[in-house]
Amino acid sequence: MAQMMTKRIPVSEDRWKQLGRIKEAGQTYDELLGELVQAHNRRELASFAQAARAGKGNWRKLEDV
Repeated sequence: MAQMMTKRIPVSEDRWKQLGRIKEAGQTYDELLGELVQAHNRRELASFAQAARAGKGNWRKLEDV
């Protein structure tokens, strides 16, 4: 098993409390942050897809690539 490196991320007391409120029992902060990153990535992908459907942005058809 690979050794997990740990890092410290400074957060304000208020942010720490907010994270604590959404963290589930038994869930690590690493798991919580992973879920938050995944949710962000999904929202970003949905935004890109919505823009592509609306014809916004610099998109090319796959056949043209």
